[in-house]
Amino acid sequence: MGNNYDELTQKILALDPQVRFAGVANNKGELVAGGQKDDVEKLLAEDDVKMSIHYALQKRDLYTNLAYRIGNETSSITEYEKVTMITIPISSSELFLVSTEPRADYLKIIDAVRSELGLSGD
Repeated sequence: MGNNYDELTQKILALDPQVRFAGVANNKGELVAGGQKDDVEKLLAEDDVKMSIHYALQKRDLYTNLAYRIGNETSSITEYEKVTMITIPISSSELFLVSTEPRADYLKIIDAVRSELGLSGD
């Protein structure tokens, strides 16, 4: 697929009405593509979004320490009362991030992202 992440994030935003946000973050915690749908209420201020990205990267790094035993992380899902956060590692330096309304069909969303990125199914 190359690195046309803007196109991919737009596809994922359009994939399901329950998707609120789709983006790609680098290992410095910077959002390099994507954003939130225009028609949804913002739950996080810009600084909070940066903190959320930082936490997602931190969590990925923690689980990387167990990869030798359980394999590499393919996705992570965290459900909150108001939103579900999904992270999908693209490479050792990039994460695909999605937030959805609670109880969205996140497996469909994960499969779509992984397919578009050319990541193998597990």
